[in-house]
Amino acid sequence: MCRLFGFRSVIQSQVHRSLMDADNALGTQSNDHRDGWGVAFYVDGTPHITRSPTTAIDCALFRRVSGIVASETVLAHVRRATNGELSVLNCHPFQYGKWVMAHNGDIQDFPKHRPELVERIAPMLRRYILGDTDSEVLFFLFLTHLSQHGPLAGRIGVEETSMALQSTLEQVRAICDVDPEKDASLLTTIVTDGTTMVAAEGGKELFWSTYKTRCADRDTCPSLSPECEAPTESGYVNHLIFSSETIQGENIWLPLETGELIGVDWRMKLQRTSGQRHLAVVN
Repeated sequence: MCRLFGFRSVIQSQVHRSLMDADNALGTQSNDHRDGWGVAFYVDGTPHITRSPTTAIDCALFRRVSGIVASETVLAHVRRATNGELSVLNCHPFQYGKWVMAHNGDIQDFPKHRPELVERIAPMLRRYILGDTDSEVLFFLFLTHLSQHGPLAGRIGVEETSMALQSTLEQVRAICDVDPEKDASLLTTIVTDGTTMVAAEGGKELFWSTYKTRCADRDTCPSLSPECEAPTESGYVNHLIFSSETIQGENIWLPLETGELIGVDWRMKLQRTSGQRHLAVVN
Protein backbone atom coordinates (compact mmCIF):
# COMPACT_ATOMS: atom_id res chain seq x y z
CA MET A 1 0.00 0.00 0.00
CA CYS A 2 0.94 3.67 -0.13
CA ARG A 3 1.82 6.38 2.36
CA LEU A 4 0.25 9.81 2.79
CA PHE A 5 1.25 13.18 4.22
CA GLY A 6 -1.03 16.21 4.41
CA PHE A 7 -0.33 19.64 5.92
CA ARG A 8 -2.55 22.68 6.42
CA SER A 9 -1.45 25.75 8.39
CA VAL A 10 -2.25 29.42 8.97
CA ILE A 11 1.31 30.32 7.99
CA GLN A 12 3.65 29.19 5.24
CA SER A 13 5.92 26.47 6.58
CA GLN A 14 8.76 24.34 5.31
CA VAL A 15 7.96 20.62 5.19
CA HIS A 16 11.44 19.33 4.33
CA ARG A 17 11.84 17.62 7.69
CA SER A 18 8.55 15.76 7.38
CA LEU A 19 9.33 14.68 3.83
CA MET A 20 13.04 13.92 4.16
CA ASP A 21 14.84 14.33 7.48
CA ALA A 22 12.72 13.02 10.35
CA ASP A 23 12.47 9.43 11.45
CA ASN A 24 9.53 7.99 9.49
CA ALA A 25 9.67 10.91 7.04
CA LEU A 26 7.81 10.24 3.78
CA GLY A 27 11.05 9.81 1.85
CA THR A 28 12.22 7.13 4.28
CA GLN A 29 8.88 5.35 3.95
CA SER A 30 9.46 5.12 0.19
CA ASN A 31 12.07 2.41 0.85
CA ASP A 32 9.06 0.10 1.07
CA HIS A 33 6.88 2.10 -1.34
CA ARG A 34 9.06 2.41 -4.41
CA ASP A 35 6.57 2.82 -7.27
CA GLY A 36 6.38 6.59 -7.54
CA TRP A 37 5.81 9.79 -5.60
CA GLY A 38 4.08 13.14 -5.84
CA VAL A 39 4.03 16.45 -3.98
CA ALA A 40 1.31 19.11 -4.33
CA PHE A 41 1.65 22.53 -2.74
CA TYR A 42 -0.32 25.73 -3.16
CA VAL A 43 0.91 29.18 -4.17
CA ASP A 44 -1.66 32.01 -4.21
CA GLY A 45 -4.46 29.44 -4.21
CA THR A 46 -3.10 27.45 -7.16
CA PRO A 47 -1.82 23.88 -6.81
CA HIS A 48 1.68 23.11 -8.07
CA ILE A 49 2.24 19.39 -8.51
CA THR A 50 5.39 17.39 -9.21
CA ARG A 51 5.09 13.62 -9.76
CA SER A 52 7.48 10.87 -10.81
CA PRO A 53 7.34 7.06 -11.15
CA THR A 54 10.76 6.83 -9.48
CA THR A 55 11.50 5.95 -5.85
CA ALA A 56 11.35 9.11 -3.72
CA ILE A 57 14.31 8.38 -1.45
CA ASP A 58 16.58 7.83 -4.48
CA CYS A 59 15.25 10.75 -6.51
CA ALA A 60 17.16 14.04 -6.69
CA LEU A 61 13.97 15.80 -7.87
CA PHE A 62 12.08 14.68 -4.75
CA ARG A 63 14.90 15.99 -2.57
CA ARG A 64 14.91 19.30 -4.42
CA VAL A 65 11.13 19.75 -4.31
CA SER A 66 11.06 18.81 -0.62
CA GLY A 67 13.75 21.39 0.07
CA ILE A 68 12.05 24.34 -1.61
CA VAL A 69 8.41 23.78 -0.67
CA ALA A 70 7.08 26.43 1.70
CA SER A 71 3.31 26.63 1.71
CA GLU A 72 0.20 26.78 3.86
CA THR A 73 -1.05 23.58 2.20
CA VAL A 74 0.90 20.48 1.13
CA LEU A 75 -0.24 17.00 0.09
CA ALA A 76 2.36 14.32 -0.63
CA HIS A 77 2.25 10.61 -1.46
CA VAL A 78 4.59 7.68 -2.05
CA ARG A 79 3.19 4.74 -3.98
CA ARG A 80 3.28 0.99 -3.78
CA ALA A 81 1.31 -0.10 -6.80
CA THR A 82 -1.74 -2.36 -6.48
CA ASN A 83 -3.64 -1.21 -9.59
CA GLY A 84 -2.09 0.37 -12.67
CA GLU A 85 1.37 0.29 -14.22
CA LEU A 86 4.40 2.31 -13.16
CA SER A 87 3.69 5.59 -14.91
CA VAL A 88 3.64 9.26 -14.01
CA LEU A 89 -0.07 9.24 -14.93
CA ASN A 90 -0.70 6.79 -12.10
CA CYS A 91 1.21 8.74 -9.45
CA HIS A 92 -0.67 10.67 -6.78
CA PRO A 93 -1.78 13.34 -5.99
CA PHE A 94 -4.38 13.65 -8.74
CA GLN A 95 -5.58 17.11 -9.71
CA TYR A 96 -8.61 18.76 -11.25
CA GLY A 97 -8.75 22.55 -11.05
CA LYS A 98 -7.79 23.51 -7.51
CA TRP A 99 -8.71 20.11 -6.01
CA VAL A 100 -6.14 17.41 -5.37
CA MET A 101 -6.42 13.96 -3.78
CA ALA A 102 -4.16 11.15 -2.59
CA HIS A 103 -5.32 7.64 -1.65
CA ASN A 104 -3.88 4.78 0.39
CA GLY A 105 -5.50 1.41 -0.30
CA ASP A 106 -7.30 -0.33 -3.12
CA ILE A 107 -10.80 -0.97 -4.38
CA GLN A 108 -11.93 -4.59 -4.16
CA ASP A 109 -12.06 -6.29 -7.60
CA PHE A 110 -11.46 -2.95 -9.30
CA PRO A 111 -11.09 -4.26 -12.89
CA LYS A 112 -14.50 -5.94 -12.56
CA HIS A 113 -16.22 -2.87 -11.12
CA ARG A 114 -14.39 -0.15 -13.04
CA PRO A 115 -17.03 0.30 -15.79
CA GLU A 116 -19.82 0.84 -13.27
CA LEU A 117 -17.73 3.22 -11.17
CA VAL A 118 -16.75 5.27 -14.22
CA GLU A 119 -20.38 5.36 -15.33
CA ARG A 120 -21.25 7.09 -12.03
CA ILE A 121 -18.76 9.90 -12.74
CA ALA A 122 -20.19 13.07 -14.29
CA PRO A 123 -19.56 13.06 -18.08
CA MET A 124 -17.84 16.46 -17.92
CA LEU A 125 -15.28 14.94 -15.50
CA ARG A 126 -15.01 11.43 -16.93
CA ARG A 127 -12.88 12.48 -19.90
CA TYR A 128 -10.11 13.75 -17.63
CA ILE A 129 -9.24 10.27 -16.32
CA LEU A 130 -5.76 9.78 -17.80
CA GLY A 131 -4.33 6.78 -15.93
CA ASP A 132 -5.59 3.32 -15.07
CA THR A 133 -5.65 3.30 -11.25
CA ASP A 134 -8.59 2.84 -8.93
CA SER A 135 -7.40 5.94 -7.05
CA GLU A 136 -7.95 8.29 -9.97
CA VAL A 137 -11.44 6.91 -10.52
CA LEU A 138 -12.09 7.43 -6.80
CA PHE A 139 -10.97 11.06 -7.15
CA PHE A 140 -13.32 11.87 -10.02
CA LEU A 141 -16.17 10.06 -8.30
CA PHE A 142 -15.53 12.32 -5.29
CA LEU A 143 -15.58 15.41 -7.51
CA THR A 144 -18.92 14.27 -8.92
CA HIS A 145 -20.38 14.12 -5.40
CA LEU A 146 -18.69 17.40 -4.46
CA SER A 147 -20.16 19.24 -7.46
CA GLN A 148 -23.62 18.67 -5.97
CA HIS A 149 -22.66 21.19 -3.26
CA GLY A 150 -21.64 23.97 -5.63
CA PRO A 151 -19.24 24.85 -8.45
CA LEU A 152 -15.89 23.09 -8.06
CA ALA A 153 -14.13 26.41 -8.69
CA GLY A 154 -16.00 28.05 -5.81
CA ARG A 155 -15.48 27.86 -2.07
CA ILE A 156 -16.81 24.59 -0.63
CA GLY A 157 -16.70 24.19 3.13
CA VAL A 158 -15.41 21.39 5.29
CA GLU A 159 -18.87 20.03 6.09
CA GLU A 160 -19.85 19.74 2.42
CA THR A 161 -16.45 18.29 1.53
CA SER A 162 -16.75 15.71 4.30
CA MET A 163 -20.27 14.79 3.17
CA ALA A 164 -19.13 14.38 -0.45
CA LEU A 165 -16.12 12.27 0.52
CA GLN A 166 -18.15 10.06 2.84
CA SER A 167 -20.85 9.59 0.18
CA THR A 168 -18.15 8.62 -2.31
CA LEU A 169 -16.67 5.97 -0.04
CA GLU A 170 -20.12 4.60 0.77
CA GLN A 171 -20.95 4.38 -2.93
CA VAL A 172 -17.74 2.53 -3.72
CA ARG A 173 -18.40 0.03 -0.94
CA ALA A 174 -22.00 -0.48 -2.08
CA ILE A 175 -20.81 -1.35 -5.58
CA CYS A 176 -17.58 -3.22 -4.86
CA ASP A 177 -17.75 -4.74 -1.38
CA VAL A 178 -20.49 -7.21 -2.25
CA ASP A 179 -18.67 -10.46 -1.50
CA PRO A 180 -18.59 -11.02 2.29
CA GLU A 181 -15.83 -13.60 1.87
CA LYS A 182 -13.44 -11.00 0.46
CA ASP A 183 -11.69 -8.19 2.29
CA ALA A 184 -13.33 -4.77 2.18
CA SER A 185 -11.98 -2.02 -0.04
CA LEU A 186 -9.29 0.14 1.57
CA LEU A 187 -10.15 3.80 1.02
CA THR A 188 -8.03 6.04 3.29
CA THR A 189 -7.96 9.37 1.50
CA ILE A 190 -6.93 13.04 1.81
CA VAL A 191 -8.49 15.80 -0.34
CA THR A 192 -7.88 19.54 -0.43
CA ASP A 193 -8.51 22.63 -2.51
CA GLY A 194 -5.74 24.56 -0.75
CA THR A 195 -7.99 25.93 2.02
CA THR A 196 -10.37 23.14 2.98
CA MET A 197 -8.62 19.84 3.75
CA VAL A 198 -10.35 16.60 4.78
CA ALA A 199 -8.97 13.13 5.49
CA ALA A 200 -10.98 9.92 5.78
CA GLU A 201 -9.90 6.74 7.54
CA GLY A 202 -11.04 4.06 5.12
CA GLY A 203 -9.35 0.95 6.44
CA LYS A 204 -5.68 1.97 6.40
CA GLU A 205 -4.23 3.66 9.46
CA LEU A 206 -3.85 7.44 9.42
CA PHE A 207 -2.67 9.78 12.19
CA TRP A 208 -3.43 13.45 12.78
CA SER A 209 -1.95 16.27 14.85
CA THR A 210 -2.99 19.84 15.66
CA TYR A 211 -0.58 20.76 18.45
CA LYS A 212 2.91 20.22 19.86
CA THR A 213 4.34 19.61 23.29
CA ARG A 214 6.16 22.92 22.89
CA CYS A 215 6.60 24.90 19.68
CA ALA A 216 10.25 25.49 18.83
CA ASP A 217 9.27 28.84 17.28
CA ARG A 218 7.11 30.04 20.18
CA ASP A 219 9.32 33.08 20.85
CA THR A 220 9.28 34.31 17.24
CA CYS A 221 6.08 33.05 15.60
CA PRO A 222 3.50 35.85 15.16
CA SER A 223 0.66 33.31 15.02
CA LEU A 224 1.37 31.49 18.28
CA SER A 225 -1.84 30.64 20.16
CA PRO A 226 -2.83 28.28 22.99
CA GLU A 227 -4.04 25.79 20.34
CA CYS A 228 -0.45 25.37 19.15
CA GLU A 229 0.55 23.61 22.38
CA ALA A 230 -2.68 22.04 23.64
CA PRO A 231 -5.93 20.52 22.34
CA THR A 232 -8.18 23.23 20.95
CA GLU A 233 -10.84 24.72 23.20
CA SER A 234 -11.98 27.32 20.68
CA GLY A 235 -12.61 24.82 17.88
CA TYR A 236 -9.97 26.50 15.72
CA VAL A 237 -6.41 25.30 15.11
CA ASN A 238 -3.27 26.83 13.64
CA HIS A 239 -2.16 23.67 11.89
CA LEU A 240 -3.48 20.25 10.94
CA ILE A 241 -1.17 17.44 9.85
CA PHE A 242 -1.99 13.96 8.57
CA SER A 243 0.52 11.14 8.18
CA SER A 244 0.37 7.41 7.57
CA GLU A 245 3.14 7.07 10.17
CA THR A 246 3.79 9.16 13.24
CA ILE A 247 6.73 11.47 12.56
CA GLN A 248 9.31 12.00 15.27
CA GLY A 249 9.35 15.47 16.78
CA GLU A 250 7.23 17.81 18.88
CA ASN A 251 3.82 17.03 17.36
CA ILE A 252 1.29 15.05 19.38
CA TRP A 253 -0.20 12.34 17.15
CA LEU A 254 -3.58 10.64 17.42
CA PRO A 255 -5.05 7.93 15.18
CA LEU A 256 -8.19 8.61 13.20
CA GLU A 257 -10.91 6.28 14.40
CA THR A 258 -12.39 3.66 12.08
CA GLY A 259 -14.43 5.42 9.41
CA GLU A 260 -13.69 8.87 10.84
CA LEU A 261 -13.28 12.04 8.76
CA ILE A 262 -11.32 15.04 10.08
CA GLY A 263 -10.85 18.37 8.35
CA VAL A 264 -10.55 22.13 8.48
CA ASP A 265 -12.09 24.93 6.45
CA TRP A 266 -10.61 28.20 5.22
CA ARG A 267 -10.88 29.62 8.76
CA MET A 268 -9.06 26.56 10.22
CA LYS A 269 -12.26 25.50 12.02
CA LEU A 270 -11.77 21.84 12.97
CA GLN A 271 -14.49 19.29 12.26
CA ARG A 272 -14.61 15.59 13.10
CA THR A 273 -17.18 13.33 11.45
CA SER A 274 -17.85 9.76 12.48
CA GLY A 275 -18.47 6.94 10.05
CA GLN A 276 -22.16 7.09 10.94
CA ARG A 277 -22.59 10.62 9.51
CA HIS A 278 -22.75 12.29 12.92
CA LEU A 279 -21.16 15.68 12.40
CA ALA A 280 -19.18 16.78 15.43
CA VAL A 281 -17.77 20.28 15.18
CA VAL A 282 -15.13 20.72 17.84
CA ASN A 283 -16.12 23.50 20.26
